[in-house]
Amino acid sequence: MIYHIIPVTAFAQNCTLIGCPETRLGALVDPGGDAGRIKQEVDAQGVTVTQILLTHGHLDHVGAAAELAQHYSVPVVGPQKEDEFWLQGLPQQSKMFGLQECQPLTPDRWLEEGDTVTVGKIRLQVLHCPGHTPGHVVFFDASSKLLISGDVIFKDSVGRTDFPRGDHNQLIASIKNKLLPLGDEITFIPGHGPLSTLGDEKRHNPFLQA
Repeated sequence: MIYHIIPVTAFAQNCTLIGCPETRLGALVDPGGDAGRIKQEVDAQGVTVTQILLTHGHLDHVGAAAELAQHYSVPVVGPQKEDEFWLQGLPQQSKMFGLQECQPLTPDRWLEEGDTVTVGKIRLQVLHCPGHTPGHVVFFDASSKLLISGDVIFKDSVGRTDFPRGDHNQLIASIKNKLLPLGDEITFIPGHGPLSTLGDEKRHNPFLQA
């Protein structure tokens, strides 16, 4: 799998353009804003967008999803349905962060644990990893040993849990029971900040040492 990270918005959120090298078919994961810039990057990479993938319902990860889905005439896929209240509350989220109003969003497909998402010849495994939000999902490509982790885990940190229906214990359980068993060699693309590996985080992330 090929990937290209596009940092967007004042939150420096990692929108990720993923693609199948054989077919040049791709998907945008968590387009949080700056739709014009994302379109330019897609054109530059020569990838045909077939869908928009969402890890969770926070504004900084979904802000440009509706506009881009309409632009490319593609479906919005994910997250898990427990994040519906976040997506329906996007206008309130916009006001809370002082950003341009974002309308409520209903995905074309909700995702569940064990689902797969096909991008060209790539099959992404879906894992439901609640804690940061109740409906947070991650996308795992076993063949490329690459994980798109959203806001579950970061280099030397983990996702915030002080939002409505956040749960720190649940978040740590998601990481330890679902992500770390994927293997130390797995590289992950977080929702913010630099890439890391699950092995490095298992050894050095202070939130995983207890």
